[in-house]
Amino acid sequence: MRGEPVGGPRHWARLNEITFVGGTRLLFWVGRVLGRCAFRVVLYPVLLWYFLTRPTARDSSKRYLRRLAAFAGPLRITPGAITVLRHFASFAETLLDKMLLWSGLFSTDLVEVHGSEKIAAPIRKKRGALLICCHLGNLELCRLASKQAGLKLTVLIHTKHSRRFNWLLAQLNRESQLNLMQVTEISPATAVRLSEKIARGEFIAIAGDRIPVSARPRVALASFLGEPAPFPVGPYILASLLQCPVYLLFSVRTAGAWEIHFELLRDSIRLPQKGRDEALAQLVAEYARRLENFCLRAPLQWFNFYDFWRLPAMDKVDGLR
Repeated sequence: MRGEPVGGPRHWARLNEITFVGGTRLLFWVGRVLGRCAFRVVLYPVLLWYFLTRPTARDSSKRYLRRLAAFAGPLRITPGAITVLRHFASFAETLLDKMLLWSGLFSTDLVEVHGSEKIAAPIRKKRGALLICCHLGNLELCRLASKQAGLKLTVLIHTKHSRRFNWLLAQLNRESQLNLMQVTEISPATAVRLSEKIARGEFIAIAGDRIPVSARPRVALASFLGEPAPFPVGPYILASLLQCPVYLLFSVRTAGAWEIHFELLRDSIRLPQKGRDEALAQLVAEYARRLENFCLRAPLQWFNFYDFWRLPAMDKVDGLR
């Protein structure tokens, strides 16, 4: 279950984000002042330039769309250049929504929350919980919703990868940066800090679809869109340490609204000494099936622009030797 460094694809943490501060500010100004239609008019030349000059993101999107088309059957997804551009455009529109959200210009009336009753009990009892999320849709909605509900939420992020966009959000609203914890891997000291948060009734959010920044990342293979893919086991090991309820969290944009979905994975996770790897693989497989379900619902809203199905060359990650 411990992945060995292999040649080939680069780790996601080495890839530059699609966003650049200056260009993103310009697009945000267009969307805010002139509206979303004008935003799209300006956006597509930018996306075409990106499509032509960023082969890693372009080819990764194509591979994802091909797997999606082969797996979905009747789902009408054509893995060509136009669909890749639409995939990039969906990501850009999500970034716009994030910036509108934190600048106070996004109508939260357009957000539908499903499964809120599932987390009502631990919130009412001031019992902490772990949320396993993913790079699907707009999770900024969840951060804002938790703030409005008075729920303390700590989001575990790799700040080095996303620091430019996080900095830009902070220019719009300082509260967008609240309760973010930079981690590369869960150390014993980090686990203690998180355990204290859970004991105070706080929630912890961690991504389940990005392998950790480590020379030897701990992963389990699970079937995803018809092929085995590496998923991190860290969220489930962390859950076993924290001994708290574990929820899955998904966000998708529909024709008329944004949807947030909460699903209970386990009331608690206890990993056996014997068969530990098998237990972790089962949990990862359950998560992969649910992620797969939402990717089929919103195929252009999963934003992992790297070769997700292959373990990267970890020995070349910046700062790791």
